[in-house]
Amino acid sequence: MSFSVASAVRPLGDGTYTASLPAQWTVGPKPHGGLLLALAARAAVDAASSAVPGAEDLAPLAVSAQFLRAPEVGPVLLRADVRKAGRTATVVSVALEQRGRSCVESTVTVGRMPTRPPDYVDLPDVPAAPPADAIDLAGLGADGVYKLGTVCDVRLDKEGAGFLTGRTGDPLVLRLWVRPLGERPDPYFALVAGDISMPVTFNLGRLGWSPTVQLTALLRSDPAPGWLRVQVTCSAVHGQWFDEDAVVIDSSGRLVCQARQLALTPAI
Repeated sequence: MSFSVASAVRPLGDGTYTASLPAQWTVGPKPHGGLLLALAARAAVDAASSAVPGAEDLAPLAVSAQFLRAPEVGPVLLRADVRKAGRTATVVSVALEQRGRSCVESTVTVGRMPTRPPDYVDLPDVPAAPPADAIDLAGLGADGVYKLGTVCDVRLDKEGAGFLTGRTGDPLVLRLWVRPLGERPDPYFALVAGDISMPVTFNLGRLGWSPTVQLTALLRSDPAPGWLRVQVTCSAVHGQWFDEDAVVIDSSGRLVCQARQLALTPAI
């Protein structure tokens, strides 16, 4: 299932939308967090377009989400409420619900994506394309653990990913490359890219489900066609709590997304 189909929302009126979380866009049994952000962003942009007369070419500029509980594969309801309508920025709150319970609550800032070159930029040095020996994560989808790898082309740089061979002690830095299958990336897919990595705490030997508690993503430009390169880092791990920062750069070298999350490692 393509990303545009998987992330589609259908308006019902009065700021409510329906969507369906597909089994292909999952990690383990749970829908991917980046896809949930994309759904919220699509609902917010649609609501903002209706609230601001003459608004055109609107896009998500920032998405801040609290993950209250993980939804299941299947239908969900999104409730969008325009909190502030403006010509430069419109703020929309979006709650993603399933079976009467709120699962993800987001605040989305909507506006027009900058098109001019940046006046300043400081980005990590990540090659534009994956190295020949990069790990194709599609192979991890065969047993149902990483089905996301069957609908996205995702490659992992082996260098620095010590967990692949059971090694611990590598710095908590991972590099990946991702692109949707059959489509060009867009700002909504950049939200997926910002959450595409396995937890960097794998390099500490802490394997297993590491749920996101809070994630904030900034969308900086409309991606060019081709690979999105991602560098993921961590500043601190305190007990089960850890942070993870992702910088997403497109094939032309432009910054397209910055994502920071607070998450939990498995108990030790």
